[in-house]
Amino acid sequence: MIVSAIARMGGPMERPSGSAKLLRAMNTSAVLAHLLTRGPLTRADIRELTGLSKPTTSDVLRALVLADLARITGHTSGGPGPNAEIYATNPDGAYTAALSVRETGGPPEIALAVCDLAGTTRARDERIVALDGTDPAETLIFELRSVCLDAGLDPKRIRHTHLGVPGSYDHTTDTIHHVDVPGLGRPGLVSTLRRRLSAPVEVDNDVNLAAIAERRHGVGAGTESFALLWLDNGLGLAIDLGGTLLRGSRGGAGEIGYMPLGLVGGRTGLNAPSQRSAAPRDSPDLHSVLSGPAVLWLAAEHGVHAKTPAEAVATGGAAFIAALAQRVALAAATVVAVLDPSLIVLAGAVGRAGGARLRDAAAVLMRANGPLEAAIATSGVSDDPVLLGAIDAGLDRLRNDLIQSVHDARP
Repeated sequence: MIVSAIARMGGPMERPSGSAKLLRAMNTSAVLAHLLTRGPLTRADIRELTGLSKPTTSDVLRALVLADLARITGHTSGGPGPNAEIYATNPDGAYTAALSVRETGGPPEIALAVCDLAGTTRARDERIVALDGTDPAETLIFELRSVCLDAGLDPKRIRHTHLGVPGSYDHTTDTIHHVDVPGLGRPGLVSTLRRRLSAPVEVDNDVNLAAIAERRHGVGAGTESFALLWLDNGLGLAIDLGGTLLRGSRGGAGEIGYMPLGLVGGRTGLNAPSQRSAAPRDSPDLHSVLSGPAVLWLAAEHGVHAKTPAEAVATGGAAFIAALAQRVALAAATVVAVLDPSLIVLAGAVGRAGGARLRDAAAVLMRANGPLEAAIATSGVSDDPVLLGAIDAGLDRLRNDLIQSVHDARP
């Protein structure tokens, strides 16, 4: 897409052919892209980056200031000649909002953040809410506006909202599937949010967003490809192929927990409770051996009694970690056999709590059980990875949308 190409430009801009309107639009969007990615900049900096003339540069900057997307932040000093004005993105020109809905076994918890155009998080909070009422969309909107007002921000400046959910969004039916949060799977929820917020709303699987955060802030940075295995109350997988996430035709790529481990009516040596059951299943899937309840059940078998799966992994002995690593290695080997990533990242509360002990034990089993190889690492993201990924993805979308809107609207 032309907007993405402009945003990635590092050298002088090639002058496009076409109408004067198209030229002005492309000039304006190119300058805005450089201010967003390289600012603050002087007019001379902008001319060097874009190849624009002095009059054109002045005209473009004047238009961006009038549009409230740029502002003068200072002047150069100490050099020959008059001081030059320094231009930067106006942080309050637009905001992006990030929401992450988490399963808790009871009323869901939502994490919310509002980020300005410069990339600074201006508001953040976590709240317990009920989404199974008559209007879950209104509940989410109320909480988002409340966070803005508490921080002294104008909710009307939100130009994009990114929603992370413990499920998969099918845009063809406007429905969030594979989700255990009452109310969140209601058909039409996302389109209702878009209509009432009068702004784009993008929905993504929570594990995919964690992978975005891992790529930018964690051990995924610089890798050709990696798979993020999410070990928490639920189980999930994100597949990063050179910085692009594989989402599938209906958003269901990575729902690895539903992968069966045995024939119907059969038994395996990994029988464990399902996510919703307290007893072993005859036909287990990966959820039934690696979800949070399954980890607690396995821990209890080894004499480890804890309130949360992460606590069990952090305090459990070597025998328990070895048994858990066997299951992790099984899931990892399945991923490697299909996708052949260079790295498997163990993330989520259980993956982080397991740390080096779980990572090393799973790596040994991977090498011992077959010829397929992939490095295994523990997540390097210490902050809430889902919310952080939603902020990153939302800011990218907001900036690209603004560049495109300037490109389309400039007279």
